Amino acid sequence: MGQIVVLDRNMVNMIAAGEVIERPASVVKELMENSIDAGATSITVAVEDGGRKLISVTDNGCGMDAEDLARAFEPHTTSKVRTSEDLRGISTLGFRGEALASIASVSQVRAVSRMRDELAGSCIENDCGEKSPMCPCSTDYGTTIQVRDLFYKLPARRKFLKTANTEMTHITEQLTRTALARGNLDLTLVHNGRELYRLPGDHGTRPRIAELFSPEISENLIETESREKGLHIFALLGRPDIARTSNKLQYVLLNGRFIRDKFISHAIKEAYRGSIEPNRFPVAFLFIEMPYEDYDVNVHPTKIEVRFYNSNLVHSQILACVREKLLATNLDTAGKLPSVSAAGVREPDGRIADAMAEFFKRHRPGQTQRRLEFSPGKSTEQRPQHIRGFSGDLPGALPERKFLQIHDSFIVAEADDGFLIIDQHALHERMMYEDLRRRISAGKLESQKLLIPESFQLTDAQQDAIDNNTELIDRLGIELTPFGPRTQAIQAFPTLLAKAELVDFVRGLLDLLAERDATLDADGLLDEVINMTACKAAIKAGQKLSDNEIEQLLADKEIIEHSSHCPHGRPTAIRFTLSDLEKQFKRT
Repeated sequence: MGQIVVLDRNMVNMIAAGEVIERPASVVKELMENSIDAGATSITVAVEDGGRKLISVTDNGCGMDAEDLARAFEPHTTSKVRTSEDLRGISTLGFRGEALASIASVSQVRAVSRMRDELAGSCIENDCGEKSPMCPCSTDYGTTIQVRDLFYKLPARRKFLKTANTEMTHITEQLTRTALARGNLDLTLVHNGRELYRLPGDHGTRPRIAELFSPEISENLIETESREKGLHIFALLGRPDIARTSNKLQYVLLNGRFIRDKFISHAIKEAYRGSIEPNRFPVAFLFIEMPYEDYDVNVHPTKIEVRFYNSNLVHSQILACVREKLLATNLDTAGKLPSVSAAGVREPDGRIADAMAEFFKRHRPGQTQRRLEFSPGKSTEQRPQHIRGFSGDLPGALPERKFLQIHDSFIVAEADDGFLIIDQHALHERMMYEDLRRRISAGKLESQKLLIPESFQLTDAQQDAIDNNTELIDRLGIELTPFGPRTQAIQAFPTLLAKAELVDFVRGLLDLLAERDATLDADGLLDEVINMTACKAAIKAGQKLSDNEIEQLLADKEIIEHSSHCPHGRPTAIRFTLSDLEKQFKRT
């Protein structure tokens, strides 16, 4: 007797359900997509016990007549495609005809639907593949589908469901994706009788983001748009200071469909490179429109992944759109002043901010300069160091300069709308990084022969790094020659790094090359080397600067790219506004 048997239809549907229906959120996704394809402008999702007990989706779409409602629960029945040619440009969210049949095979389903021109609706029930007779019913136009006791006949599947709170988190995420992709939809989410979200379809994207995430995120988004080569890109980009530890707050919506795509994720990451720390991810909402025939959605049962026919074009356009906007935007980190209690008492850590605020209120552009007052009997040397460094031949007028260095590490500089606190090392590191990239792109760094070569011993790994990266070391303007067993001599060194400690720098470079990430290509390795070089060559925290050096630093900040962040993504400056200060002083 043969071993191969033909599975019955319900078993086929249950197996298909394993691909399409993973958890209650999967049911919500499939039913909402059907509602949208039916032309709904309002959808209400009501669930109980995190969707394990009940999932109900009600819409005001076109509805179905009795014949279509009965047929909708058969496998691979759909109104969205009819021939293979239709698969070349799918514009609907659903098209496979798997959703209702899969859901009905693993739960109890009751579906009620009515078309606008019908006087009565139709109702059908399906218990794990066993359908009841169709019957008429009274209902509003549109469709309501109720799914009860998901996987109740499949205990092996049901035991993998998580707690109600966890499953509700996934359902909320699904609603969020739909809400972002379809901003014109009225959406309501109810859990155990309590309304969680009511999102009107006419409020716009930013208010919807504020409602779904937080006002802080909505207020810190930078808007940009581009139309080139058949792609329309509209993006809301999070400022670097609201970056996250994961990419969960990156949403890509393609023609109204939420998708995940590695090429787009890489383009976003590259656009922010140098503006955020390497282990953090930017907040980004990308809305992409392109011809349906330029990509294929028929590559995965959940329809979240797509295949672009020209993925390089998509990558380059998104990268250019995002990077150009970031480069044209002032990304200085906004300072957070200490909170003021109802009684008007400031927190202890507000004293420094208050002192600086008071100074800048006295010394605004165009105002008569005022004198700093000190207690009688104190000599100049007895005054605090940060005041001695700023005030000059007291008593007398304040100097014309609008900056001061504090603790030989930070620069406080007046701005039109307040003041900046600048990390001198971070800012100079960014300047060195940009200068090094420009010079190395043009060719080899200019170097100078040493009158007396400096020798050092090295490890086997460091020797291998020299042997494997001779071209890169030469591009940096470093000349190394053997100087005995396990010893190298530095014969020439780049003039740009004249203030760096030669042996310490070269050893650090060789260690970096020896421990290089195997996934880095040549450009990635070069960028890592430039990062390290800029860090070691930049002025240090604790290094006293002259007025001319500070003035040059502030002037260069205005002309270099990405000046708001160091190459590692840390902020170079924190901005405090006068309006914030006035609130602290109860002036508003």
